Amino acid sequence: MIRVSIIGSGNVAQHLIQAFSKTADIELVQVFTRKAASVSHLLPIDKIHTNYNELIAVDLFIIAVTDDAIAEVSAAFPFNNQFVAHTSGSVSIEAIDSKNRKGVFYPLQTFSKSKEVDFKTIPICIEAQKGKDFQILETVAKSISNTVYKINSEQRKALHVAAVFVSNFVNHLYQIGNDICNENDLSFDILKPLIQETANKILTLSPNEAQTGPAKRNDTQTINAHLSFLTDDNQKEIYKMLTKSIIDNGKKL
Repeated sequence: MIRVSIIGSGNVAQHLIQAFSKTADIELVQVFTRKAASVSHLLPIDKIHTNYNELIAVDLFIIAVTDDAIAEVSAAFPFNNQFVAHTSGSVSIEAIDSKNRKGVFYPLQTFSKSKEVDFKTIPICIEAQKGKDFQILETVAKSISNTVYKINSEQRKALHVAAVFVSNFVNHLYQIGNDICNENDLSFDILKPLIQETANKILTLSPNEAQTGPAKRNDTQTINAHLSFLTDDNQKEIYKMLTKSIIDNGKKL
């Protein structure tokens, strides 16, 4: 059994706590957080610590904090030569303080505290500087996920940028669609089957094969009608930019 401790109490940390609690292969030894109340509903109070000096040696420490806090947190660890991995998609493995062995344990998914996820379906991207440490990460990852990838820091940075496009930006487009519906006394629910089918298609088709719509057809009449309908300048600019990108992509093929 691999002994793991988690540093942090945010979205990723809370989902990892729940995932580790469901596998017999991992012993979650401690959780360090400055906000004990935020995780008290997930594990016994004696496993929650708010002082770095209370941490004990384990096989793997997982830092699940904001990107800009990783270096500071790793520097505050009260020991040397322990194996420490962070969960960030965009931060280099080098951000971890050199007094300890370094790794990355990056679950590629959007997390919300109120939304339960099935970790078995979540890809986990791992990186380590030493072979033995990589084996620890791989074992931990495979204990909670069916999909594990060996990815270096540069590849992970590219993957994180791609993830912003396919998740965060797409969700913002949902928000724009929701706003347009609200402004015209329409239920956003009408669009949900379309959203679901668009997501389903990408499971069997390439993005280029799945692309439809007026920009794909270069239907200037419909495009101009949409632009005339829109009154919000920001929505117009986003519509123009994405339409141009789709048309330009078609010219490259």
